[in-house]
Amino acid sequence: MPKPARIMSSREFNQGTGDAKRAARNGPVYITDRGRPSHVLVSYDHYRQLVDDEPTLVDMLCSTPGVGGVELEIPVLDDRARPVSLDG
Repeated sequence: MPKPARIMSSREFNQGTGDAKRAARNGPVYITDRGRPSHVLVSYDHYRQLVDDEPTLVDMLCSTPGVGGVELEIPVLDDRARPVSLDG
């Protein structure tokens, strides 16, 4: 069972990079700036799983038999932006 994600402040991360790297072996480490998530540290193995050559949705749709014959017409809209008067 995976361990829960670890959260570290930027200061904790800067003072304990070794701790952060060890924690990343068990799951993502969320690094915060001023209490807001700003970065995520993951192990290299986990990163490779995320970016491996998995087919994208577009790849799957393009490789579906019979899809190549579908024609799609997108209408051109003639709407133009008009100035707005903000006078009360």
